[in-house]
Amino acid sequence: MSDHASEPSTTVDHPPSAAPVAGVGVPIPTAPPATPGTDPSPVLVPASRHIPKATLVALDITPPSSGQALLKHGFAHRLALRPGEVEAAARAADRPPDGELARLLAGYEEGAAEPAGPAPFAAVPVDELVAFGLAVAQLRRAAGESATADADRAVVAVRSLVFNTRSSRLSMLNLERLEMAPAGIQRGELIATIPLAPLEETAVTHKEWSVTSREFTSIVTDSLESYSETGVTDNTELSQSTASQQQHSNQFNITGTVSGGIPVINGSASSGFTTQDSSSTSASESRKHASGLTQKASSRAKQEHKVTISTLTVTGTEETTTRTVKNPSQTQAVRIDYFSLLRTWRVRLYRYGLRAAYDIVVPEPAAAIRKDYVELAALRAALGPFVFNLPHDDITDDVRPADQVPGFPPNRKHYRVLGDLHGVQVPDPPEATKEIFPNDNVPAGGGWHFYPMRFRIEDGYAVSAVTAEFHLGMLADNQRMHYGVEGSGFEKDSGDPLHDAVVLSDPPYNAFKGRTGEQNVLIFLHDVGPAWVGLKITTTRTPELFSRWQSQVWNMLHDAAQTRYLAEQQDIANRISALEDRLAGVDTLTLRREENDEIMKCVLRHLLGTEYEFMAPGAVDALRAAGVDTAHGAGFAPGALTPPDGAWAKLRRHEDLVRFVNQAVEWENVVTFLYSYFWDAPDSWDFVRHIRHPDPTRQAFLRAGGARIVLTIRKGWEDAWVRFCEGGFKDADIPADHPYLTIAQEIAAYDDHYYPGIPPANPGRGSVRIEDTVSTECSAVIGPNPVNPALPVTIPVASSRGFTPGAPVVIDSTRHPDLQETCTVVAVPDPGRLTLDRLLHRHDGTGTPVPVVQPGEKGELIAEWNEYTPSSGTDIQLNTNLPQMS
Repeated sequence: MSDHASEPSTTVDHPPSAAPVAGVGVPIPTAPPATPGTDPSPVLVPASRHIPKATLVALDITPPSSGQALLKHGFAHRLALRPGEVEAAARAADRPPDGELARLLAGYEEGAAEPAGPAPFAAVPVDELVAFGLAVAQLRRAAGESATADADRAVVAVRSLVFNTRSSRLSMLNLERLEMAPAGIQRGELIATIPLAPLEETAVTHKEWSVTSREFTSIVTDSLESYSETGVTDNTELSQSTASQQQHSNQFNITGTVSGGIPVINGSASSGFTTQDSSSTSASESRKHASGLTQKASSRAKQEHKVTISTLTVTGTEETTTRTVKNPSQTQAVRIDYFSLLRTWRVRLYRYGLRAAYDIVVPEPAAAIRKDYVELAALRAALGPFVFNLPHDDITDDVRPADQVPGFPPNRKHYRVLGDLHGVQVPDPPEATKEIFPNDNVPAGGGWHFYPMRFRIEDGYAVSAVTAEFHLGMLADNQRMHYGVEGSGFEKDSGDPLHDAVVLSDPPYNAFKGRTGEQNVLIFLHDVGPAWVGLKITTTRTPELFSRWQSQVWNMLHDAAQTRYLAEQQDIANRISALEDRLAGVDTLTLRREENDEIMKCVLRHLLGTEYEFMAPGAVDALRAAGVDTAHGAGFAPGALTPPDGAWAKLRRHEDLVRFVNQAVEWENVVTFLYSYFWDAPDSWDFVRHIRHPDPTRQAFLRAGGARIVLTIRKGWEDAWVRFCEGGFKDADIPADHPYLTIAQEIAAYDDHYYPGIPPANPGRGSVRIEDTVSTECSAVIGPNPVNPALPVTIPVASSRGFTPGAPVVIDSTRHPDLQETCTVVAVPDPGRLTLDRLLHRHDGTGTPVPVVQPGEKGELIAEWNEYTPSSGTDIQLNTNLPQMS
């Protein structure tokens, strides 16, 4: 939406001959009310909304080959050197195997002593490290396919080193704030009109329903510091629409999502940081970005506020009021116009600070959090239909060598192994063979005798062999006897007492084989004395019997496996439910804290190497050796640990590094740009892009394949941070003319000297307003304390009213950039003097008074405009001139 702040509002006078319009109970005055557009409504400052914003200015600077110790240190870790590789790679690269670089890298080989640390890498040229890394990759490729993955790892490490060392890591971050405050009501477009001819009378019907529909949106703002704030606002408010528009824009940005302490951030053109043009460019870009952001948000609010004329049937209470309006004039027509009312918003963009920023890119920022989703995916994959793939034929009673396990009884039969595997006691198989022995004393004597021997074959068995045994005696009057088995073909004569055994199931007889069920074997005797006859019947189990046993055992194993499966599935379902509740049932504040912790961890690993130990080296071993509980974080409980001599000193040195990293970076203002999943390893694409979480910010974080992290360096720590990153230590000695160190000092000086107070000289930018600024001037010659320049100085001023002790003031203007300085008000002795903590330069105010400015808290106002959003109000105007209507 265009800026309407400077457009004058026009009040339309009524025609002098217009007479009052009379109605039934509705008097219409002849003098019109004040037009809302001309009513100087005050800005409701207490109702203003504030949105943090920042403009990132990339610096176009060629990084030096020296320095960058942390990046080179991380490169040495990522190579994952094996024993002997340093010497072999040095020889392949035509470098002495006992040179300084080889000795330095040898400490990073597997199994070597503790590495030297990042500081020695500051003096190592990048090209030498690149050549060494390529030599390692070539050696690994020559070793064969088994080392191909390690060779690729070396190539990736080389490419990462080249990318990170050839692009500038240092940039500027302008801290800004959007302030939106309600600034009154403005008449909008014409929505209805009632024309009245002379003496015309019409009825105006006003209907009111008891059902009122209005949309409200709950806003939850979580602070990473100490509070969670909830508010309810109309969804057409410009501030909420602005935040929604920014979130909408991020949804379609290739980087996915922006998170961190500054939710709205835009980039600016690169700058060499040689002039103040970078400030002018970033301010211009920031104004365009902020103005476009609120214009789109205003359009969004207008689209959400729609006027619809439709027929609607509502069940409820309805109140109808009809008024009759009449034009009493006999010569002139009048018209009653209805206008919508727009809410006016005053939008201001403040720039309140400048910070040095360190720009890095890390892979898989949510790698540690994804482990829970890996477990969840494995549990879900375990859910499925029950499958039992045991064939019936595999249930046997044979002894298999693979089933003989030490610690178990020998000669284990396979069906028992299957029973133990499924946890069920299975029955033994039916016997392979069974024998029965029918026998009896057979009646004998002269003549023929027939004796039936009856027996039954057990179900599931069939006769496989039959042996008949005869014990026969002789008659005294007959020395010849005859005997046999009917139907077998066996019969025989004998003249002597005998004991005879005949196999009837073998040739030449082949009788009775395969018989089942009830049997009747007829024994015949002729002229036999005392006699005993017995049968030996051998039966063999049938295939049908064995198959029935296999089916019985299979059913038992199946039921046992199914019962166990259902129990396991229920347990898996319970674990999935508990894990999903644990992942989703976390408040927003905790989620943001976890994400910030992971970002910090990624930053430390990027700067200090993938092998960086978050606890002091050896400390964990000391805790374990002391027998304390390290699994639950109770190792440092009072009285739990008595460390050996020297352990605390090593721990203290580690704490110094931890303290520095936490103090040097404004972690509350770190900005993270999340890159899409396809910047991760291709093998993970399918898994990562299907991760779901009810919180959209957490879901975007989990799906990120990489992240660009802009570290905001805390004011006053610029020099120390550059020395840390470039030299490897907080107090590393790097050259004073190092490009990054020089830039960091210039950024700190720029923020100190040009803000707060007098803005930098930006030709052609127009007027600049300083909000809440207290200013005065000094017409005397002032300078450092003659006794000691570090002591306070009292200076005469035109007026000291409004100056606050303890707040900074800016002395002199940008016309004297070498003289301008910032100091602190120590005291206000009287209305004509100020006591400052110190002065570094001499300032002559006898010719041109020296300005003394105490800036406001809001910062420098770099842009101001108005936006408009619809409201539910309606305005009525009598006899509006047609040319003035929009």
